[in-house]
Amino acid sequence: MPELSERKKQILANVIDLYIKTGEPVGSKGLIAATGMTCSSATVRNEMNELDSLGFLEQPHTSAGRIPSQKGYRYYVDNLMQDKSVDDLTKRLIDAGISSAVGDPEKLITRSRELLADLTKCACVSTAPVGDATLIRKIELVPVGAHTAMMVLLTSNGILKSRLCRLDSEMSVDVLEKFYNIVQNFFIGRPAGEISPASIQTIAASVDCDYFTILPLMAAVSELAGSTNDSRLILGGSSNLLSLKDYGDRAISLLEFLNKKEPLNDVINSSNGLLDVRIGTENRYKQLEDSSVIVSKYSVNGDNTGTISIIGPTRMDYETIIPSVRYLSDLVGKLITQALEE
Repeated sequence: MPELSERKKQILANVIDLYIKTGEPVGSKGLIAATGMTCSSATVRNEMNELDSLGFLEQPHTSAGRIPSQKGYRYYVDNLMQDKSVDDLTKRLIDAGISSAVGDPEKLITRSRELLADLTKCACVSTAPVGDATLIRKIELVPVGAHTAMMVLLTSNGILKSRLCRLDSEMSVDVLEKFYNIVQNFFIGRPAGEISPASIQTIAASVDCDYFTILPLMAAVSELAGSTNDSRLILGGSSNLLSLKDYGDRAISLLEFLNKKEPLNDVINSSNGLLDVRIGTENRYKQLEDSSVIVSKYSVNGDNTGTISIIGPTRMDYETIIPSVRYLSDLVGKLITQALEE
């Protein structure tokens, strides 16, 4: 990418800032009036022409002003955008917005997604913390009847799974004691991904008890452990995209794409680094060629295992949205880690 002069950098940044704010093509006179630049209109016009020829700006119509190209947005995000911290008002809104969910990892992730969608007016995607090192931290069995109990499984990354179990025999103290002995000896501290029907059979062969009595409980452990490997990618705020003039009649096809789990999961999981910003055609899917995707990973117990992401038009307020996404994802990771330590 060519190096730009300081004046070209200033003009490009001003054009992008003004276009993000108004959504209207920017001309030289309008740029000077809006920014107070001291150089002449002719000088600004010439510089904008050169930025156009270099591919940083585009002219949608012959008589219109310029708008940023995807190359221009890329240069802006990488080189021109101010590296801001989240402002105090947004920080207070985020802190207050998720305060009711502190202590409940899954509720915290859900509330964060809803809050970010409201703040940014974009679509927001969240994934629960998962990973190869997801360990089983606790398994509890809560009797709710003579033959039934609610099983709850908690992982080291805060994933909470539950289901109702039923035994043919009575849920006696002896049955519960045998089950908890197996849980302590074979499940606690073990990677959830290693628990399978085959491993359950191996355990059955090694325990000294009437295994068939508690077989339904063991099958439930296997099912719950297996379900923790699902990233549980959840989309929120997609209706926000319908109100954005950037998409027009393309909004419906974008929404149809976002509601398909596999490609969306691929978009989120293909991100690089702790914070990844992909603009327009940098996204591998045609449906996202007019969109930008911001993916921020959060860390639980030192593992970068979950994500909070924003999907919106390339004409998004990167300077405001990126710090908000980063702050919220960092806070989510911190609060989940604290909840697991309590």
